[in-house]
Amino acid sequence: MSIESNSRDSQPALPTLVLRLADLSKRNPTDVLLTPDADQRGAVADVLGIPAIRKLRFEGTLSPEGKTDWRLDARLGATVVQECVATLDPVTTRIDEPIVRRYLADLPTPEAGEVEMPEDDTLEGLPATLDIAAVMIEALALALPPYPRSDAAEVAEFTVTEPGKTPMTQADLRPFAGLAALRGTLGKAEDTEE
Repeated sequence: MSIESNSRDSQPALPTLVLRLADLSKRNPTDVLLTPDADQRGAVADVLGIPAIRKLRFEGTLSPEGKTDWRLDARLGATVVQECVATLDPVTTRIDEPIVRRYLADLPTPEAGEVEMPEDDTLEGLPATLDIAAVMIEALALALPPYPRSDAAEVAEFTVTEPGKTPMTQADLRPFAGLAALRGTLGKAEDTEE
């Protein structure tokens, strides 16, 4: 069985591909393909707070595991445009990520109190319906570079000062800047003694 979504609505909306797991084959994997159009990519970019998504494709298989559980194996491919953290120039990044999610009917529930992150972050509770588009958007959000930098971005030189004091430079903030100054002072003292 193969399920594909590439719907075109009259107004930009997020892509959708919702599967009711009870309706899928329990013996064979179900192929899924999601290729949002330009308007849908724009809507996803808005949700993620980035300027643009030039390409976006989510393709994989949803396979039964045992009597009640399911496994999604997919590949996320995207070309995204983000703003450089230093210059705000556009930065284009290609993303190509394998995606694995396991949906378990008997997922252990965490006890009350402090909750730790599980070692296996692919495990989720078994839903009645699975929104493949939501999985794609979440995977893309996690794959985005957190601090995109353009090639033209340079480390900015800044000064830190209190009123009435000489401004510190970036070099002054380095951990061994004081040792360099001390070495320079000692070198001058040796020169004057000779």
